[in-house]
Amino acid sequence: MIPENEYAPYYKNYIQQIEKNGKSIVANLEISQKEFEESLSELSEEKQLYAYEPGKWTVKEVVQHVIDTERVFCYRALRFARNDKTALPGFDQDLFVANVDANARNWTDLLAEMAIVRQGTILLFKSFSEEALLRIGEGSGKNMSVRAIGFLCSGHQMHHLKVLKERYF
Repeated sequence: MIPENEYAPYYKNYIQQIEKNGKSIVANLEISQKEFEESLSELSEEKQLYAYEPGKWTVKEVVQHVIDTERVFCYRALRFARNDKTALPGFDQDLFVANVDANARNWTDLLAEMAIVRQGTILLFKSFSEEALLRIGEGSGKNMSVRAIGFLCSGHQMHHLKVLKERYF
C-alpha cells in the first residue's frame, strides 16, 4: 500500500481503488486502457456528443480530459523521477476543456490518441527504477510520489469510465 503522505487526499479514491487489486502499475495501466477501449470503441456519434445535463462535459470532452490529465501527470512523474525538486503548478481542467474543441474531433482519432498516450505512459513507467518510483515531488502545492502518479493514471481513467457508464450510457 502506498502511504497516504505520498499523494494529496483528493487522489485517495483514484489510487486506492486501483492499488487494492495488487497488480503492478504497468499491469493496471494496461488493464484500464483495455477496458476503456472496449467500452468506448463502438459508441454512436449521438452518445459521443451526449452530456447528462447542461454544463456537464460530453463523452468526447471526458475522453479529451483523460488524455490531457494523463499528459500533465506523466510530465510530473518524469520531473519527480529525475529528482527535479522544482515545485510544479497545478492545471485548470475546466480551462483545458474550454480551450479544445473535443466535440469536433474524430472519435477514432480521439481513442487512438488515448491509446498512444497510454502506451507512452506504460513505457515511461517501465523505465523507472524502484528508487525513482519512490521519489517525491511537489505539484499543485502537494507532495506526490512517482508511484502514486502511476496508480493515479489508471484510477483517474477508471473513475471517468465508471461515471460514463453510470450517467451517459
